[in-house]
Amino acid sequence: MVTDFIRISRSPALKGACEISGAKNAVLVIMASTILAAGKSILRNVPVSSDVLTMIELLEYFGAEIYFDQVDNRIEIDSSTIVQSEVCPNIMSRMRASFLVMGPLLARFGRASMALPGGCSIGQRPIDYHLINFKKMGVIIEEDAYYLKATCQQLQARRLVLEYPSVGATENILMAATLTSGITEIVNAALEPEVQDLINILKKMGANISVQAPATIVIQGVEQLQPVEYAVMPDRLEAGSLLLAAAITGGEISIPNAQPHVMDVFLLKLEQMGHTIITGDDGRGIFLQATSKPQAVSFKTGPYPGFPTDLQAPMMVAQTLADGVSIIEETVFENRLLHIKELQKMGAKIEQHGTKAIVTGVNQLVGASVVASDIRASCALVLAGLVAHGPTHMTGLVHFDRGYDRLREKLTQLGGRVERFSSEILGIEDKLDQQAL
Repeated sequence: MVTDFIRISRSPALKGACEISGAKNAVLVIMASTILAAGKSILRNVPVSSDVLTMIELLEYFGAEIYFDQVDNRIEIDSSTIVQSEVCPNIMSRMRASFLVMGPLLARFGRASMALPGGCSIGQRPIDYHLINFKKMGVIIEEDAYYLKATCQQLQARRLVLEYPSVGATENILMAATLTSGITEIVNAALEPEVQDLINILKKMGANISVQAPATIVIQGVEQLQPVEYAVMPDRLEAGSLLLAAAITGGEISIPNAQPHVMDVFLLKLEQMGHTIITGDDGRGIFLQATSKPQAVSFKTGPYPGFPTDLQAPMMVAQTLADGVSIIEETVFENRLLHIKELQKMGAKIEQHGTKAIVTGVNQLVGASVVASDIRASCALVLAGLVAHGPTHMTGLVHFDRGYDRLREKLTQLGGRVERFSSEILGIEDKLDQQAL
């Protein structure tokens, strides 16, 4: 049996400039939104990741005609040829974001049939928030343990209150409401930057959407939307990961296309650790110079503008080598601490108590064979390998490939020693350890 793995070796201080790719958490829902506007939409700044390729496969299954230029990060989606509204179960099982086509399909065709979605094992992440509110909009849903069928004669505008500001539910309802006659309100909506990016493209298509403080989205339905050309926002989570790579290795990095205003709490925590942060005067660009004596900081994840759950695992790596004790609480996904046991293999001193982790800084980490459990854990383990004594071998690369566009190459460009191989699983750790000696 053959598998891909990454070998990370202790690296010098990462230094240099690096541009980030388009946001993975924005591009997938934006691709789904093109279903709403019959015709050819053009998206720029599209990251090359396996999740993007899966969404392409899904849209092509519906009948869309797609051209993806992976060199220019540009994708053309012609949704005028879509005739299918039943989602392939095989595709649904690979990616939770595939469920985001439900709103656009209901708005345009009045029907959608799909298997329950798959993706990372970071918690139940129930779709109840989606289904409850679609039912309030007049959708009839028939479901069993594995499959559901949704139909409606005509979507009905409603005032919808979300029990929790779910990003996916907000996006799905928002897209459905754009073509729903009347005024729909989403109260306690998620307002993550990626949701706002979706709002921006929908408004460019001709949707009538406004945001009211503190967290209500108001949609006045229109009869039709027009295809557009649009650039996906830069990935704030990739920016955070690269900033942490420079910070933990004692280096410095410039990310000229990063958007600091969507990373306020995260950047604050880096400053509290002692790192120097400089942001561009025009609202773009972040420069970090690492401190030689990082201090531990505590944080709790939460909906935007709080600390992003997607940077919890990489930030935990930084705390393992900081001076002092950090208390980290994960409030978004109950199973998003699976990377702890892998970091413990590398010598990290971490105690877990439910959804809380107590991290006591140590002098050094050591290389080990580790397995990535989800997208963000894969990044965290690579970062840990950059500062560990001895080689680190990471498997579970399906997650790494799903979430990042050439991140290994970007780290290498900055001086990181990150190599990718394919080899037999049996005995690979022993063979590599022997070669490294």
